Amino acid sequence: MTDLDVEADRREAAPKRQMIFLLAASLGALTGFYLLVPVVPLYTATGGSGDTGAGLSTGVMMAATVLMELAVPAVLSRCGYRMGMALGLLLLGVPSALLAVSPALPLVLAACAARGAGLGIVVVAGPALVAELVPGRRRGHALGVYGVAVGIPAVVALPLGLWLSAHVGYGFVFTAGAVVSLGTLAAAAGLPSARGPAEQHRGVLGGLRTGGLRRPTVIFAAVTLVAGILLTFLPLAVPADARSTAALALLAQAAAMPLARWFAGRYGDGRDPGRLLVPAVLAAALGGAGLVRPDNPWLLVASAAVFGAGFGAAQNVTLTLMFQRTSRSRFGQVSALWNLAYDGGMGVGAVGFGLVAGPVGYPAGFLLAAAVLFIALVPAWTDRRRTQ
Repeated sequence: MTDLDVEADRREAAPKRQMIFLLAASLGALTGFYLLVPVVPLYTATGGSGDTGAGLSTGVMMAATVLMELAVPAVLSRCGYRMGMALGLLLLGVPSALLAVSPALPLVLAACAARGAGLGIVVVAGPALVAELVPGRRRGHALGVYGVAVGIPAVVALPLGLWLSAHVGYGFVFTAGAVVSLGTLAAAAGLPSARGPAEQHRGVLGGLRTGGLRRPTVIFAAVTLVAGILLTFLPLAVPADARSTAALALLAQAAAMPLARWFAGRYGDGRDPGRLLVPAVLAAALGGAGLVRPDNPWLLVASAAVFGAGFGAAQNVTLTLMFQRTSRSRFGQVSALWNLAYDGGMGVGAVGFGLVAGPVGYPAGFLLAAAVLFIALVPAWTDRRRTQ
């Protein structure tokens, strides 16, 4: 083997190693994040701040996430992926440990704001780096694998955090979240140190001026809107003696999502991933429509699984299409825009449904939510026609 062959093998192996480090860093970051998601509101409420404090803890965290997502492309341009991901892990880990000091509301809200900012960095930097490390012909599959890595913590860590808080205590959960996030800094050290492309600092929302980016963003925001409704209100919509059915339905949704995200990526590579856009939205719409009967346990679980499959496929397809339609210099902008659609859609869905469900009831509210997805089939079909 010549020196040139050795050098070629080294250049080919480097992105593979960096991809493994990215998956490990993202898995650790999201595990540390999800462990605390259901625990912090309980800790805040029982610590003397009541329901208001519990709601503020989540609201402040998600607001900080969205605001940071707008700034991440500029952060990556200045600091690079290694330092950017390390900063995200520090913001997720250190405040987690501080939460054990006191449930006082100012301290909790400050910690939640910092954790939200850390989450914003991690979820934007991850997909952007995947798009840079992996050639376009294999990008869909790589994004699917990344989707599985960031989907597993939602399935495992959410219920685990609640169980640990009840059996071991809040302090143990906060310490575990800090250890997982900060322990993953070793993986972040293996990421490329180069800065993101200079053009990444351009305004994130400027991507909406282009139809090729605007349509997938709007379509995905419609799907995440219904996801926010399902995650927030499904346990409240079922009869009081059927909460275990709601838990099973949410588990089915969470399990179907990363599998569908992986399948969509594997299918899309070598083909046109846009072919899956309409089926993904249709599956999500049909699953959402099935939620109008929360008193039927079998229909509820099946509908949640179908919605999860549509949601997962939509995640991969929309992100892959957006990366395909832009240059490498704008990968950070695209990732930030996609994540804004994710978090913003879930937030708007939860708040909007809360205002609607009171006057019309849960079944009618779920029907209206499904109608949003059936309407979203129009831009999905339009996008497919314009790219043929």
